[in-house]
Amino acid sequence: MKLGPKAAAAAITVSAALALTACGGGATSGTAAAKTTSLTLGAVQELRSWDPAQAHVGHYLQPYQAAYDSLLLREPDGKLSPMLATTWKYNDTNTKLTVDLRTDVTFSDGAKFDAEAAKANLDHFKKANGPQMAQLTAVSDVAVVDADTIELNLASPDPSLEFYLSQAAGLMGSPKALGTEAIKTEPVGSGPYVMDKAATVKDSQSVFTARKDYWNKDLQKFEKVTFKTLIDLTARTNALVSGQVDATLLDPKTGKQAEGAKMKLVATEVDWQGLLLMDRDGTKNAALGNVKVRQAINYAFDRKTIVDQVLMGQGTPTSQPFGKASGAWTEGLENYYSYDPAKAKALLKEAGFETGVTLDVPAVPGFETQLAVVKQQLSDIGITLNVGSAITNTYTSDIAAQKFTGIFFSLFQGEPWVATNQIISTKALYNPFKNTTPELQAKIDAVEKGGKDAGKLAQEVNKYVVEQAWFAPLYRVNQMYYHNSKVTVEPQVQQAVPSIYNYSPAK
Repeated sequence: MKLGPKAAAAAITVSAALALTACGGGATSGTAAAKTTSLTLGAVQELRSWDPAQAHVGHYLQPYQAAYDSLLLREPDGKLSPMLATTWKYNDTNTKLTVDLRTDVTFSDGAKFDAEAAKANLDHFKKANGPQMAQLTAVSDVAVVDADTIELNLASPDPSLEFYLSQAAGLMGSPKALGTEAIKTEPVGSGPYVMDKAATVKDSQSVFTARKDYWNKDLQKFEKVTFKTLIDLTARTNALVSGQVDATLLDPKTGKQAEGAKMKLVATEVDWQGLLLMDRDGTKNAALGNVKVRQAINYAFDRKTIVDQVLMGQGTPTSQPFGKASGAWTEGLENYYSYDPAKAKALLKEAGFETGVTLDVPAVPGFETQLAVVKQQLSDIGITLNVGSAITNTYTSDIAAQKFTGIFFSLFQGEPWVATNQIISTKALYNPFKNTTPELQAKIDAVEKGGKDAGKLAQEVNKYVVEQAWFAPLYRVNQMYYHNSKVTVEPQVQQAVPSIYNYSPAK
């Protein structure tokens, strides 16, 4: 189908939000540039603190990687490899993780990296109330076994713990600097680069130079790395095209300008966008308590047309909330809900809600186009979508307080246990009505105790929530990350921007 006049007109302007969630194909390379020794990246946000316990994920993890090594290294395809940890192994009940550490690493202030330093970092991370402190929630304590071995004791199994040790929770700072005011403005880690304080300007740029005697020269590919803060999308586009930065995140619209200037595109799908039908017991909206109504909502959407016209083709239609790299993704669920307005109307009639279904969702800045399309296609099957006031800085507390029975949002398609605890379990922020059933809880419990089989076991969780129409996913969004010919860039699965290790001077 074609989108209606209002939605079609709006589709011409792709939302600014896509800059944070979007991706695509490739452009023609220009004349090969001379080999560079510096890398300048257009960053979408300035860091508020360089304390590793305040590190975040996605866009925000990348600059920390310049200064801090992590215990585990996450390869571009998501595989976990040794970094400061050489080996790691769970006990039989997945409640104790024993980690062996490198013995040849020092921090930039000269302090030695050892088991005591690793414990100091993990303890600091748990206590510092950082934005990702939940990554170590399952860890009850960290024990030093010997100079190069630690044990992480878990209160309950956490299938995502190894993943977290490659993320914010795994970043290692000098124990001498942890907890000081100084580390907030000048990182002190064992990473491949050290901050050049003289060249760093708050809210403008953070400059790093290669650290002498770094233990792994393979990860240290440039003499200088600069993160130039460019919050505005147009400013990032202009900076890339004019050569002020070597790489940055754009969106489908600005990507056209970059492609015209012969910039190259690397692609990866990170987020899904769609409706979260959160009141599945019908506590505040009786219609949402009926699975046939929720399924009807899913059959209302022409996902391919939305991708083609709203995202300019930069995405993949889907009916499932788990991504391909998660292990929980299932081919048979990809098009589980095809576009079928007649079937949607029949389901509403069977449910006794042929007329009178109304959904209330908050407005989300940057998603005006998507909400207009959703509103139109729901209207076609007789459902009214009311878009209320815009979300505010109390959004998460409003969700927790059950202010919304449904929302349209963009959500990370991460590791299966991460995603389960983000949107499905009774602990999940995006399950504010704490919906569950004995059947679902049994499937979640199996994932928690599944160890290395957690991803495969999560397929059953995925199947359940798709069949029960807990959500109405529309598509996964391409991340539009562009770079010039001076550097090569490898995309990072499940990450909006590549890890710092994924850049190399062009040959």
